[in-house]
Amino acid sequence: MRIISGKYKGRRIFPPKGLPVRPTTDMSKEALFNVLNNHFSFEGLKILDLFAGTGNISFEFASRGSTPITSVDADFGCVKFIKQVAAEYDFNIAATKSDVFTFLERNKATYDIIFADPPYALDQKTFDKIVLLVFEKKTLQDDGMMIIEHSKYTKLDHLIHFSFKKSYGGSIFSFFEMEKSANEENNDEDLFEESEEE
Repeated sequence: MRIISGKYKGRRIFPPKGLPVRPTTDMSKEALFNVLNNHFSFEGLKILDLFAGTGNISFEFASRGSTPITSVDADFGCVKFIKQVAAEYDFNIAATKSDVFTFLERNKATYDIIFADPPYALDQKTFDKIVLLVFEKKTLQDDGMMIIEHSKYTKLDHLIHFSFKKSYGGSIFSFFEMEKSANEENNDEDLFEESEEE
C-alpha cells in the first residue's frame, strides 16, 4: 500500500503477511479522500480509525497533518505493525488493541472524523450497531463526519444521521453527519466512479 498525499506522498508501506485484513485499495482511498477534501482541512483533525487493520487510513490522515489519531483493532499483529510505522514516521497515532464495541462503550473522547472498515462479512445488525453506538455515546463532534466502508449487500441509509453514500468498485462508503440540510446540494457526485466490478 502507498500513501497518496501529504508529507509522505508516494511512500510505500509493506505490512507483514498473515494479518487478518482486507485493506482499502489505493484507488478507493484516493476517491474517499477527494470527497473528504471538500469538507475538511486535514491539519490538526482528531481522527478515530475503527477496525484499523494495517493502519492504511490512519497513515493517510497522519501524512496530511491530522493529529492525534486513535487506531483501534482487536488483532495484536495489526496493532504492533501500526505502532512500528507510527514510530518510524513520527506519526501521532495511538494504536489500541481492543474490540471496537468495547472501545466505543468506554471511550469518552470526541473526534472530527471517524472511519470504520469492519469485515464485510459482518451481519446487518452489527453494522447498524456501530453507527448507533457512535451517536448514542456522542463520539462524533457536532461538525464532524463518520464514514463506514462496506459491501453493496449492506445497507446503511436507513440509519440516523445518514448523509450520502459513494461507491467504487465493490466498496461503498456511507457518510454520516450530525446535521444535514435537506436542501444541501451533493457536490461530491462526480468524485466516485460507479462500477459494477466486484
